[in-house]
Amino acid sequence: MKKITIAIDGHSSTGKSTLAKQLAKTLNYIYIDTGAMYRAVTLFAMQQGFITSDTFDADQLVANLNHVFLSFKFNEDLGFAEIYLNDENVEDKIRSIEVSNFVSKIAEVSAIRTKLVQQQKKYGIDKGVVMDGRDIGTVVFPDAELKIFMTASAEIRAERRYLELQEKSPNITFDEVLKNVVERDKIDSTREDSPLIVAENAVMIDNSNLTKEEQFNLILDLAHKAINAV
Repeated sequence: MKKITIAIDGHSSTGKSTLAKQLAKTLNYIYIDTGAMYRAVTLFAMQQGFITSDTFDADQLVANLNHVFLSFKFNEDLGFAEIYLNDENVEDKIRSIEVSNFVSKIAEVSAIRTKLVQQQKKYGIDKGVVMDGRDIGTVVFPDAELKIFMTASAEIRAERRYLELQEKSPNITFDEVLKNVVERDKIDSTREDSPLIVAENAVMIDNSNLTKEEQFNLILDLAHKAINAV
């Protein structure tokens, strides 16, 4: 059976990664979480003191990008690949609210986007890949056979993210999470380099009122139709 490239874009906290992992596993495709790549660079910037709540030295971060090595290693127990920053598994560390607060600023930097997009494009050379992020259908894989754009109301996305963070950050408030979601939407959609927009020919899915099962079945059906059309 021929393989295709599946590009999944959308707003933060719409469940893109969860959906993409499940889809890749079902189709026996490779899954790449591009958001994790930007989060890992953000974590590096935080560790080096290049970004804090008061300052952001983008030039210094760019000058040190040659010290950032990202890789994905498949975890059989989890059923998906986890991200490594300079050979350290940082899958859990990058999911903190602190990283979330800075990641959109990091993703605005053109030199960082250029470096990561080059790496992302290499992953898709042989097709059979499911990739999610903010610019997959518009920049990374504009010729993808299936493009999905996922969205939901800010309040519903914040509620989902808030529940996710409860174990890791028990003191966080819903208002903090909602503020983060709204701010990330604004930055992602208005940045000059590769803003978050709906790709040409993308199927838009508002999952505000869809169960995970309903959403997955809908997108799996779209994937099968795209594969059969090749």
